[in-house]
Amino acid sequence: MFLGEYEHTVDDKGRLAIPAKFRAGLAEGLVLTRGFDQNLLLYPMPVWRELAARINALPITQPSARNLRRLMFAGASDLGLDKQGRIVLPPNLRQYATITSQAVVTGMDSFIEIWSAERWQTVLDSFADEAPLLAEHVAAFGI
Repeated sequence: MFLGEYEHTVDDKGRLAIPAKFRAGLAEGLVLTRGFDQNLLLYPMPVWRELAARINALPITQPSARNLRRLMFAGASDLGLDKQGRIVLPPNLRQYATITSQAVVTGMDSFIEIWSAERWQTVLDSFADEAPLLAEHVAAFGI
């Protein structure tokens, strides 16, 4: 289970330390790909395999299904942690997420999001205004 938010430095080679408490959940490997909000998504390999199977089951005749495949698969990188618990963020993904020297690693229970520190702060700031509306919308899901 991945919970919490952690700010880490990204070095000149694009290496980012993954929080120590997240590392055991990534022992079987991981996949890093583009996210939906100009962020990055990091999946443990078992979760990635389930997600990939569900995406591959979508009909390629639907434009939105093809675009989802492109978003999730085209820029994806199959990675592993180095001995210091770091991953290398590929240049194309760093550029997509506008990550330079600081990144925020956030646990989303079954996967991890990686944000530029600036964009994450913008997301947090938006919660103040959107929280009541969000609560109203999720009530329809029985939450």
